[in-house]
Amino acid sequence: MGMFKAVVVEKDESGQKVALRAFDESELMDGDVTVRVTHSTLNYKDGLALTGKAPVVRRFPMIPGIDFAGTVESSTHPDFKSGDAVVLNGWGVGETHLGGYAEKARVKGDWLIKLPEGMTASQAMAVGTAGYTAMLSVMALERHGLTPDRGPVIVTGASGGVGSVAIALLARAGWHVIASTGRVQESDYLKGLGAAEILDRAELSGPARPLGKERWAAGVDSVGSHTLANVLSMTRYGGAVAACGLAAGMDLPTSVAPFILRGVSLLGVDSVMAPKSLRLEAWKRLAQHLDHAKLASMTSTIPLDKVIEAGPEILAGKVRGRIVVEIA
Repeated sequence: MGMFKAVVVEKDESGQKVALRAFDESELMDGDVTVRVTHSTLNYKDGLALTGKAPVVRRFPMIPGIDFAGTVESSTHPDFKSGDAVVLNGWGVGETHLGGYAEKARVKGDWLIKLPEGMTASQAMAVGTAGYTAMLSVMALERHGLTPDRGPVIVTGASGGVGSVAIALLARAGWHVIASTGRVQESDYLKGLGAAEILDRAELSGPARPLGKERWAAGVDSVGSHTLANVLSMTRYGGAVAACGLAAGMDLPTSVAPFILRGVSLLGVDSVMAPKSLRLEAWKRLAQHLDHAKLASMTSTIPLDKVIEAGPEILAGKVRGRIVVEIA
């Protein structure tokens, strides 16, 4: 046992406090695999945890970081041995179980998958939970039977992590991608990822009509609230929208009209508790189909001691693409 560096969130009568400090390995929670963490990432949920803007953290003290990549240090789980390269997303890590913003983590082996072949730990965290969620969203649209010949697909929150990866994946699959963003100055960046059209998010931010003009066959939405309501109202007959985020709010001020008059489907996408078979498929496809050059173009890297100040930036919509947090 020993000490290691970790970002730690604590709470007392005066409120939440977060700091980078030494953490005792003996205080790690139960698990059958101990991982030497090399990389993590900054997701929207991490920003909420770091700032306390929403009750993401449900036990204190907490090491935030909802995903990580690293090397197994010790294991009693049959699927993992010392030296294995592994990845973790979700399962309450960084919320109810000590997370990835630390040099070490101890978790249940059932939560881990092996690092996909052809992908480095840094690339895996460039994908992170945001990119993994984007792939789950694409897979949900495919399971619904939607293909590029049905018409365009809209991606909201396009310059964020989920949106950036979704655009790259959908464009590579042959879709005509409409990227909705509040940062039209990022048009060149989005077109570089594969977007065919740029839509100012202001067109989707107001109250939605029960039904609007049919504009797209499918959608990937990480925004929620009025944006999702507008996307649904403009989805073509028999289309579907994969909903995976709530950057604008948890409400959905819509009507039943898109569902009962156009047969539109709303597909819920959860990355936290997704079964292992789905995780393995998603990560395999990410390793095979996500262009590494495009992934690099949407990624920046920061050290662990900079992640606390980056938290408010992602909530303010100032982060483009993905941020890798280098732990070691």
